[in-house]
This record gives sequence, structure tokens and C-alpha cells, in this order.
Amino acid sequence: MTVLRLNLSEDATRQHILADLRGRLSDEQREELDAATAAAGVPARHHHDIGEVNATISFLNVSDHVKEDMRAIYDILANAEATVHGCPVEHTHFHEVGNGEAVRCVCEVCLAIEMIGPERIVATPVQTGSGTVVCAHGELPIPAPATAAILEQGIPTCPERGEGELCTPTSAAIIKHFVSEFE
Repeated sequence: MTVLRLNLSEDATRQHILADLRGRLSDEQREELDAATAAAGVPARHHHDIGEVNATISFLNVSDHVKEDMRAIYDILANAEATVHGCPVEHTHFHEVGNGEAVRCVCEVCLAIEMIGPERIVATPVQTGSGTVVCAHGELPIPAPATAAILEQGIPTCPERGEGELCTPTSAAIIKHFVSEFE
């Protein structure tokens, strides 16, 4: 059984997760991943809600499996935002998580996991960080409310907190979707 182990105890950002996954690939596989990510066709524009994200995902040049993973991650995000804002999922508004770079990063993470092909993914408890972060909603505590809403769904966190935002809503959704066990 192929088990992918992620160390999220110091940094659980999507950039860290992606860098870890890329580091597990050969040079040739990284080139394939870069080509597949570019060919996917993620637009640079901002996606304001779950409907826009899902429409974009539908037209990406990736496997159906990658599309399913991406939709699941964005569903987790939309539900967390709806919980935090007390509104229906279809009325949530994506800020940072809806920008083109975030959607592209989620796509690349899903492509990398598809390339690695683990049967299951396990991880350490998650480092959330500490302090405050400035975002579209103003200055918020870390973990931000949407991040906290996802983490509260059974994701263990590290008792010691690093400085800054070390787990974002997007990375929390990636972890929630892919990680089946915590060590």
C-alpha cells in the first residue's frame, strides 16, 4: 500500500504542501506537472463564488478525478465560508481563495497527488500559526474563522504555535479532503 506522509507540524500552507509534493517527484515528473498545470487552462481572473469556481473547473483540461478533487476542496471552502458568515453556500463570496493563483495552486496540488498516486495520505497535526492576518474582511485572528471552521471538523492542530498564518482556508480544505489519518 502506497502511503503518502505529510509533515504539517511547522508549515501547513498550500505553498508548503505543493513544495513537499513536488519534492517527491523526479525532475521529469516535475516537468510533466508543470506542463499539465499550464495546459489545464486555469484563468488568471478572480472567481467570486462556488458557481464560478465550478464552471471554471468544468472547462479545465485535466482528468475527471482532478476535477472531482478540486470541486470537493472548493465545496469544503464554500461550506466553511457559509458557516462563518451565516449564509447559504451559494451566497458565499470568495476573496483570496477565489483568485486565479489560488485556483491554479489547488489544481497543481490535485495533479501532483494524482501523479504520486497514494492509496492513502496521513499527516502530522497541523501548524496553524498565531497572531493576526489582514485580509478582505479586515484584521482577523489566526487561524482565520474559515480556517478554524475547517480545522474543527476533526483536524488536529499543534499545541505550539509558530508566528504568522501557517494554515490558510485553502490549505485546510486541501488537508480535510486528502488526509485520511493523522499521526
